[in-house]
Parts: sequence; structure tokens; C-alpha cells
Amino acid sequence: MSKPILFILLIPVLIFAYPGKVVHSFRAPHNFSTGLTFDGNYLWLADYNRDQLMQIDPASGKVLKSIPSPGFWPMGLAWDGHHLWNVDVKQKKIFQVDPKDGTILRVLDAPCNDPSGLTWDGQTLWLTDARKNKIYRLDLSDGTAVKRFIGPYRSPVGLTFDGKYLWCSDRLKDEIYMVDPANGEVIIILQAPGPYSRGLAWDGKFLWNTDFQTDSLYQIIRQDKERYHLSNLRRAKITFTHRVSVYGKGRLRHLETYIAIPENMPQQIIKSIRFTPENYRIKKDRWLQKVAVFTDEQVPSNHTVTDIMTVEAEIYAIRHFIFPDQVGSLQDIPADIRKRYTADGSKYQINDPYIQKLARQIVGKETNPYWMARRIFDYVRRHLEYKLEGGWNTAPVVLQRGTGSCSEYTFSFIALARAAGLPARYVGTIVVRGDDASIDDVFHRWPQVYLPEYGWVSFDPQGGDRPLPRDQAMNIGNLSNRFLITTQGGGDSEYLGWYYDYNEKYELDPKVKIEIETFGEWQPEKINDK
Repeated sequence: MSKPILFILLIPVLIFAYPGKVVHSFRAPHNFSTGLTFDGNYLWLADYNRDQLMQIDPASGKVLKSIPSPGFWPMGLAWDGHHLWNVDVKQKKIFQVDPKDGTILRVLDAPCNDPSGLTWDGQTLWLTDARKNKIYRLDLSDGTAVKRFIGPYRSPVGLTFDGKYLWCSDRLKDEIYMVDPANGEVIIILQAPGPYSRGLAWDGKFLWNTDFQTDSLYQIIRQDKERYHLSNLRRAKITFTHRVSVYGKGRLRHLETYIAIPENMPQQIIKSIRFTPENYRIKKDRWLQKVAVFTDEQVPSNHTVTDIMTVEAEIYAIRHFIFPDQVGSLQDIPADIRKRYTADGSKYQINDPYIQKLARQIVGKETNPYWMARRIFDYVRRHLEYKLEGGWNTAPVVLQRGTGSCSEYTFSFIALARAAGLPARYVGTIVVRGDDASIDDVFHRWPQVYLPEYGWVSFDPQGGDRPLPRDQAMNIGNLSNRFLITTQGGGDSEYLGWYYDYNEKYELDPKVKIEIETFGEWQPEKINDK
């Protein structure tokens, strides 16, 4: 039996308040709720079956008054400080309404065929098109769109404004998104409280959401002290095998095998690790990554050396809630992290004139670390196409060529980040490939950026190389439970080199050939809910 490595377990606590958590709810007055807004004191709710706009006490859910909707299919609602605005999907009109009696004060033509969500940003209206997945900022003189961008996912049906950001609900994905009104980029993703999320409202502290299937209104935390939320626990045994087979006339004179040792992280709890055989040592490289080192001498032909790491782990999906205005400055980053993770490396070439110039062009005058990283993320995912060219080329070559593997995306991102003064590193993983019981012989790596107040946050431009803003944002600070992170590396390692998960060094007799196999096996373990 090999000796187990023992860990102090940092069990995550899942009871704290976090963005998206429901703090209060009540039944909707009727069963066909659509639009929602807040007038400073009370909620207003549209019901398309009763053709009513209802003023509701947010504490009790009691209907205080009702006025007729201006059309026969009322959808989104907005409050401009004095009047209600209501969009009608059948007439494709936007009505300004007197909240006292429902008198129509003004009518605008909607700039789309499926108008749904509506909100007021303090100066004008914003509107969603649920069918074409668009968000529009409107010209109040005639209702035409003065700005437009693609919606977060596929069917944006609810919309509100919190004073700085748009919030949009999508009924197909059952999610709520914080959206930058400057460009439509999704920053934060919340799980909707129900299965058919529709209208959204902002009361100055909380979000409100009406759900069409549960016929309920939900008061939701927008922001709290919690930086992330864990969900979807996976318990698994992961067996990583490194196998070297020797062929020919002679011996494998010397072999050193290095296997990266995974550690506890917020979303990853290592219950135990065992190594086979027992003749290993534990080393730590310049990036503080632990590795198990196996040494074999004079291995004869037609023999195989097998080194195995078996990990029992609890892995959660993690969703970070990164509010850019809460991210500290570059000066707030600890000096040792800034020094270690802005250093150059042979794959980065951060002092190359091309990298220096490109980093300045991408980042511009931006000084917020989140937006610096976001600009680099967007540039890399837009300008590279995933393609295996063979080998790992340096960042200047990859960026000028326009294609790369996940490792080359990673090197390119890190090079640009470090050239801009932003600490960056990479993580390497063993991945669930499809079924819970699966084999991974490809593996995956992506970059991380150190954001003050948040720590190391994943920015995966290769995973984010997708057309929809939601799918791009899912690769920033969000991970499914499919990944066992084994490696936290900054570059060339004295043990792992530029590799991750594993590496090996060897000396051979003449006319000796070796074949190396590496793979990770996932075996699910039952979760006892009792």
C-alpha cells in the first residue's frame, strides 16, 4: 500500500447570502405576469391576460391599485420618475402612461417585432427583442434605436437598470445577467429563482424578478460580501497514470517522472491522495507548485514503468461575482505576486516590440485590472482560432499567425497581461469528458489573473471564443465541476518545464525507444444526502 498524503480540509460553507439568493417572495396576483418595475415605493406588475397594470406592496404582495393596460398584450414596464412606460408586443408600441388612471400620454413605435423587456436609465428607455436577441437604447423623439447590441443568450425578456448596469433575464437559460450598457458584455451571471424568468425591477437595493411558471415574485440579492457561490457537488476518484514502455536493444538508463499534485481551492476539496509506487519524493518548483518525483534506473527493454496518482476529491461548480468597481488597483496587488507573475518567459517574450505595442493598443488608458484583463481576453478570443499546428509556439508567433491550441491561447493571454503589468499564470487540469465515468488523455489549461480583492480568477479566452456574450462570460470566473486542477504554474518549471499535469526526463542507450502514455480516469462516487 502506498502512503496517503493527508490534508486539512477546508469545507466550503454554502449558507451565506450571495448575489442571486432569494430573500423574499410572494405569489403574483394572477397567472400571466410579464413586465415589472419599481416606482420608488411600490412595484408595478403587468398581466397580459387581464390587461392590467397593478401597483403592489413589495412587503406583503397586496395589490394596492389597478389601471388598464394601454394595449391588449402588455409586456415590459419602466418607471421614469413620474410616469409608467409599457410596451405592447402585439401592437409593437411603447406607451407612456399616467399611473393615476391609465391615461395614455404618448405613443412610440417599437423598433422591433418582438418587444419584451423595458427599462429607464435616467435619460431614456432600453428595450429587448426576445426573438432576435437584441437590446436597444431608444431615441425618445420617435422610438428608433440609437444603440443596439446582441442579448446575453437567446431570449431576453426582462430588463432593468441599477444606476450603472443593465440586468437582463433570459427565459431559455433561466439566468439573469449583469450587462455593461456601453458594449453589451455580460459581467455577472445569476441563476434565476424560477424556471421561466420574465420581468425585472430594481428597488435601489434588491433586484425583483417575476416568474411566469411559478406565478411568483422574488426579491433577490444583487450584491453581498460573498465573492463566489458553489453548487453541483461532484464526488469522484481520479486516477492519473503515467506509463513508460521500453523497446529496443539496451536500457532506459535514467527516468524521472513528475506528477503535479492538486491542492485545496475554494471549489476543490482534496480528501486524499495516494501514489504508486511508494518510492517518490515531493518537491516544490519556483512557482510553488508541488510535484511528486519518481526515479527509475536501468530499466531493461520490454519493461514498463508505471506511476499512478489516485485522488479522492469533492469538486463544485463555482460562479464568481466580480463587480469591476470593487476590484482594487494594480498597486493593491501583493509585491511578491506582482514580481513573480509579471516575469518574462521563453513562451511569452513580453519584451518583444510586437507584444509591447499590442499590449498598449489593447489596454489603452484603462487602469482597472478587471477591465484590463477583459480587454485582453476579448482580443485573444477574437483574433485567434482554435487549431492544433503542432508544438507550442511563442506568443508573438501565435498572435501574428492567428491560430493556436489551448496552451498557445494561454501563452498569448499571459504575455499580453504581463506586458501590461497585470499578474497572470495558468492552471492545468484533468477533465471529465462527457460521461461521469470517463477518460481524459487530452487535458486542458487556461490562464488566470490576480484581481485585488478577489484573488486568482480564471480568464479562458479559448473557452470564451464563442459568439454569445453569456457563453463568453461563462469563461471568466466560472468553472463547472468537470475540472480537477492539478497545476498552478507561471511558466518554465524546473520539474514540469512548460508542461502541466506531468513531465518526464530520461536518458537512453543507443537504439532504445520509449513510448509514453498518460491519461486520467474519472470514477464517480455516490453522494449521501443524509
